Amino acid sequence: MKNIKLIDRTVFKFILVGIINTVAGMAIMFGCYNLLHWSYWWSSAANYVIGSILSFFLNKYFTFQNTERSWKQIFTFTLNILICYFLAYGLAKPITSQIFSNFNSSLRDNIAMLIGAILFTALNYVGQRFWIFKK
Repeated sequence: MKNIKLIDRTVFKFILVGIINTVAGMAIMFGCYNLLHWSYWWSSAANYVIGSILSFFLNKYFTFQNTERSWKQIFTFTLNILICYFLAYGLAKPITSQIFSNFNSSLRDNIAMLIGAILFTALNYVGQRFWIFKK
């Protein structure tokens, strides 16, 4: 069995790309929720639609230096994003609602979006590294 290093230079590049995505995405998500009064799901989805497009190109060429050109790769990337999104945010909302049941719903949703973003990032890295852009 091939020895797989989970921590290597791609982790640090992924983090750099993630910082760029996080700043833009969080501004979009929290702005949509708190300023435009969009729902939890629409606000977090806006973050990941815009952020995922940026992420695809930055991680493909910068982080993983992948030169493959195929519709299959775009499809699997999109599928990975959807799986990570629904899993992360689907877990974050009920867990946060349970733990912070005494908080108002707006604060609970903001905490859930933050926890969902953290879960999404971890799941997305694993999916991109070992499925989408694997060497």
